[in-house]
Amino acid sequence: MSREGLILKLTCPDQPGIVAKVAGYIAEHQGNLVELNQFSDSLNAKFFARFEIETPGMTVSVDEFISGFGAMGDAFMATWHFRRLPYKMRTAVMVTKTDHCLNEILWRTGLGELPVEITSIIGNRDNCREVAEKAGLSFHLIDMDGDNKESGFGEIRKILEEQQVELIVLARFMQILPDDFCADYSGRIINIHHSFLPAFIGASPYKQAHERGVKLIGATCHYVTSELDAGPIIEQEVERVQHFHAPSDLVRLGRNCERNAIAKGIRYHVHDRTIIDGKRAIVFSD
Repeated sequence: MSREGLILKLTCPDQPGIVAKVAGYIAEHQGNLVELNQFSDSLNAKFFARFEIETPGMTVSVDEFISGFGAMGDAFMATWHFRRLPYKMRTAVMVTKTDHCLNEILWRTGLGELPVEITSIIGNRDNCREVAEKAGLSFHLIDMDGDNKESGFGEIRKILEEQQVELIVLARFMQILPDDFCADYSGRIINIHHSFLPAFIGASPYKQAHERGVKLIGATCHYVTSELDAGPIIEQEVERVQHFHAPSDLVRLGRNCERNAIAKGIRYHVHDRTIIDGKRAIVFSD
């Protein structure tokens, strides 16, 4: 996303001519429509779209183009959002003990796959400090044991506000977020969860899965809501389990699923390829 441009996400009641009118508006101002994704939800009579637009050849300024779109958006009874390109989303990663998801995020960010600026790593355990510091990132250890949970989330809020964080990634952060925290950062917190083991709650889910002879394991990347592990789903990954797989193999396969799902989920979010629609997420994959 190094080119100059805009991403427009739009949601409105479904009706004829939406794409034609938006494309006409872009062409009228000499913008170049380089990618279009759309979805008409016939069950709920709703329309969702993502437009990616090159802007260097426009006959008006980007600010004028954005403000001028308002009349059309209002006519569609739409909600919409413009993202200027290029950009990097300011992102904080929260961790506890395991580092496989954190390492995946750092690796893909270094490759340039994820347009994010990692502001810091926040942990309620010290296990990931070395990984953070090797990457040249500040690590904040927050005490959340016992009666310190409320004050701990207060410290986290202060860090997020000071660093002007736009996205929070829970990379195996093993703490339940308070309802007010979820509400204040609604649509801006992504979590990874071993969701293909829903029957195996508590400790050692992969051991329980092995004992039950499961045939599929997996992971889900989702937005966080106050309803635990039930937010809109962004991405899911699965692996087939064979009879000869030991619990340690399930852990290995599960980690692969978690790494891939969280990387794709972050990518879709930061490239503005997701639109939250109630309890689900519309995802325009790339």
